[in-house]
Amino acid sequence: MSDRTEHPKNNESGYQIRSRLIHGRSHSARWDYDHHVVPPMTASVTFRLDSVRRGAQGFEDFAQSEEQLGHAPIYVYDRLGEPNGDMLEDNLAAAEGGEMALCFASGMAAISAAICTLARSGDHVIAHKVLYGCTYSFIKNWLPRFQIEHTLADMADLDAVRQAVTKQTRVLYFETPVNPDMRLIDIAAIRSLADEINADRPESQRIRIVVDNTFATPFCQRPLELGADVVCESLTKAIGGFGTDIGGAVIGPRSMYHDLILFRKDFGAALSPKSAWPPLVYGLPTLATRMINYQKTALRVAHFLEHHPKVEAVHYPGLRSFPQYDLACRQMRDYRGQFAPGSMIYFVVKDPDGTDKAGERLIDWAAQNAYTLTLAVSLGQIKTLIEAPYSMTHAAMPDDEKLARGLVPSGIRLSVGLEDWHDIIADLGAALEQV
Repeated sequence: MSDRTEHPKNNESGYQIRSRLIHGRSHSARWDYDHHVVPPMTASVTFRLDSVRRGAQGFEDFAQSEEQLGHAPIYVYDRLGEPNGDMLEDNLAAAEGGEMALCFASGMAAISAAICTLARSGDHVIAHKVLYGCTYSFIKNWLPRFQIEHTLADMADLDAVRQAVTKQTRVLYFETPVNPDMRLIDIAAIRSLADEINADRPESQRIRIVVDNTFATPFCQRPLELGADVVCESLTKAIGGFGTDIGGAVIGPRSMYHDLILFRKDFGAALSPKSAWPPLVYGLPTLATRMINYQKTALRVAHFLEHHPKVEAVHYPGLRSFPQYDLACRQMRDYRGQFAPGSMIYFVVKDPDGTDKAGERLIDWAAQNAYTLTLAVSLGQIKTLIEAPYSMTHAAMPDDEKLARGLVPSGIRLSVGLEDWHDIIADLGAALEQV
């Protein structure tokens, strides 16, 4: 690949992030694709090497960032690195405002990598008391096998977090908005608390803040700007946008790159290039447009549900009745600083006969009869998805813990899509008549 001189077209830093998510880096040493309007898809597990010396150099370069290398990467083997995933990582780092990004085979692989590179045997992790079911299972069932202790605390209560901290605490982990109840955790407040604790700690014992930003996406919220150290997110959801591929990412400081990429290599958690290509080409470039339209519909749907006589409660950050509306207005902001409450709604239907079956009846009817409501897990797709977290996505959590933490059988999670809002509301109204 020949060297190129810098010219104005190659200085994308002066452009708005919405434009940068569409065009990516105007020049990338990761692939010479100047004559492709769309980056080509990698379809080779291994890469031809011109000499043993070049192969040796590729292995020697592994786990070094592009800035450290000072030259175009030498690709050797898919699991070590490949162009599609690397270009996606560049764009994800820009989207979240991080120094580096690293892609993984799934969102859970990204979460596991982030926590396991920050905490070691004998360390302690504090996580929010309500978590996505698989994250809950990872923390409860797998961290103890690595001799990593954990505490689940209400991270919206700073005193509860402070009381949970021990000398061995290394990670504060939470989702915001929380899956599924949409509760917000004040990232800046957690940052202040961590700084207070870290003031008396050496660098090796500092507490790091890890935020799962899947619900909000970097369009609606950028935790690194608010004080988080690390962001995890699922590429499967709104960033991917179309429900075709599973993936995850960790975004954070360049100092974590070495350990993270070694973890990815050794645990086999690399993102397939065929799974990296769709979010690179379709997902991130359309994220802003999709989120803007998702939100318009979500607010209309939330208003409809809020005033429906068969709905007991609606949790959506865009509603003025949302208990943490002021925090939502401060924390959930798009790239231009506009309020961006996202596309996720959690609502609870009234249970007139006390059987805990009201939500199930609504969803079952929707699954069989509603055109715009699809009973399916996942979220952030162009289709509106509806599911029952209590018995589905959060099944790993024992019933008594779910009830104690505010999750109820009649709670419904709604991921608003791009259908006409009149149709979504009509289908919801018809479904509510079945309760």
